[in-house]
Amino acid sequence: ADWKKEKVAELEELTNKNEIIGIVNLADIPAPQLQAMRRSLSGNAILKMSRKNFIRIALGNSNKNIEGLADYLEGQPAMVFTEMNPFKLFKILEDSKTEAPAKAGAIAPADIVVPAGDTSFPPGPILGELQQAGIPAKIDKGSIVVQEDATVVKEGEPVPKNVADVLTKLEIHPMEVGMDLLAVWEGDTIYTADVLKIDEEETLQTVITAYQNAINLSVNAGIINSESAPLLIQKAARDAMNLAVNANILTSETTDKILSKAYAQMLAVASLLSSDALDDDLSEKLNSVPAQTASEDNTEEPEEEEAEEEEEESAEESAAMGLGALFG
Repeated sequence: ADWKKEKVAELEELTNKNEIIGIVNLADIPAPQLQAMRRSLSGNAILKMSRKNFIRIALGNSNKNIEGLADYLEGQPAMVFTEMNPFKLFKILEDSKTEAPAKAGAIAPADIVVPAGDTSFPPGPILGELQQAGIPAKIDKGSIVVQEDATVVKEGEPVPKNVADVLTKLEIHPMEVGMDLLAVWEGDTIYTADVLKIDEEETLQTVITAYQNAINLSVNAGIINSESAPLLIQKAARDAMNLAVNANILTSETTDKILSKAYAQMLAVASLLSSDALDDDLSEKLNSVPAQTASEDNTEEPEEEEAEEEEEESAEESAAMGLGALFG
């Protein structure tokens, strides 16, 4: 039939025009939620629902090596055409999902737990319904109370009808309604959902750690690049200052430090002498040594700590900017 050929031709044209093509599953999505999800993609992606056979033919006829996407046609499939980064597309679709009540026979996406506490239900038949669903409930002070957290369905198991009814009455909505992005094709590579689903915080921390390790390696190995050059110059300046002070090389930068060092050494020698060998002025100076020493000890460390904090903040900002480009 002509309409079938037109459908396939439309999918084929969109496949050839777009750089990123995804396969989504629209099964069990109510019409209102589907319309809301379409709006969330508006301007960023095109969603086309079609029969599995039509999609397979369009993928096979495409001028791209994209036939592998046909292996991910599940449920009620649809194609997504976009220029967005696959990870950003996955995140948008995941964020658009909404909570939904459990239906009898639905597969639990995770352990379904009824939390302990007051249900606000007065004594009545629902007490028996809760207990039959495996929920430890009792009457306490005129209302039905769940005595302890109860796992009523394990992850991957179907939801029994009586449990689904009880969960709905308790207003516990353990299911998610939304488009499941099953696979995305980009540049001859197919990314599956398990690859696209990543922990952003963990990934960000990994990138930051890798960046900091790379910077440390560059600085310690003396490798000059745009990131390490300022740190290498600072390190060289500190090393030169330490060398000059320890070697008593007088310059406009080292004179005060060398004099301070000599003064401290003088006090150290004086502290070894008996009190009879000291005049009043020197005794007074010695008595103030603890306060001065504490003050002197703290003069250098804050600068080093501030430098380290600045380097870490710079690393985190650079890494976060890179990750932001990835996820949008």
